[in-house]
Amino acid sequence: MAGERPITGRPFVYVGARVDLAHRRLLAATRTGDVEYAVAEGVGELLRATDEHRHRPSLRGARADRSVVAEARDAIIGGDPAAESLASLAVSLHVSPGLLSRYFSRVLGMSVTRYRNSVRVGHVLDRLADGEESLATLSSDLGFADQAHLCRTVRTHLGYTPSAVRRILDPNRRPGR
Repeated sequence: MAGERPITGRPFVYVGARVDLAHRRLLAATRTGDVEYAVAEGVGELLRATDEHRHRPSLRGARADRSVVAEARDAIIGGDPAAESLASLAVSLHVSPGLLSRYFSRVLGMSVTRYRNSVRVGHVLDRLADGEESLATLSSDLGFADQAHLCRTVRTHLGYTPSAVRRILDPNRRPGR
């Protein structure tokens, strides 16, 4: 960004769900009355989450690997129906499911399913921040098998249940709501 050499290609930075939540928590802290303490706490949490995230593998591997992964990422982020399963995503990209899995692991350091779930958890964060009340509706809209699947996935990625995340994103929220 500030270097003398231009960046070529399609660079991207993967931001995991924990970093996303820490950032949202920091933003929520700026809206509370105890700004100095809450913001300092939020900055510390964001730095810790970012430091944990930094140890993930960076883009590497053959250009074809990166190209296929970039197309798969675009399909997942864009909500392409083919991205709902590894098999259908692989067919749409004209590669085998095994090859797509290997490319994803090599390039991003995680499975296709983990990446897809992290994108869905990002959507959960958006909806909860916007005031979504029904976890059943949320799970149905975002393609989770059921509300329990949503809760397990969010807890796995964030370390918190959706109800706890809702309270984190709205510190003025009364318990039980």
